[in-house]
Order: sequence, then structure tokens, then C-alpha cells
Amino acid sequence: MAKLKLGSIENEKPVKIAVELPASLHRDLLAYAEILGREVGQPPVDPIRLIVPMLERFIATDRGFAKARRSTAER
Repeated sequence: MAKLKLGSIENEKPVKIAVELPASLHRDLLAYAEILGREVGQPPVDPIRLIVPMLERFIATDRGFAKARRSTAER
């Protein structure tokens, strides 16, 4: 069982976005969706639904960003 950084994806109202991804990143998102689906016992989620939680997780764990944000808020 793989230890993925994302858990199950909440079923929220979708927001339409337009973004161009390199083909290699799209393949990685498809693979991640497949593995995540297996991990949580569900079919693969739409890879587009992975983008927001991945970005949220990235920002939440970026120490440099958190430090810069704190120093900006203290001004």
C-alpha cells in the first residue's frame, strides 16, 4: 500500500478552469488518480480534481512560503 500525500477527494461543486499541462504531467496525474482510487477503494477520480488538493498540500507544507507569509503579515 503506497503512502500518498493526498487522501480521498471531497465531492464539492466543481469550478471550471482552463490550464495547459505538459503531456508527461498529465500522464502522472492519470497514474496518481488510478493509484489513489485503489488506495481508497474507489474508481480513479478525474485527474483535474487532483490539482487543487495538490496545490493546497504543496502550499501548506512549503516552509519558505509560510515564513514569508508570516513576515509579511507582521509588517
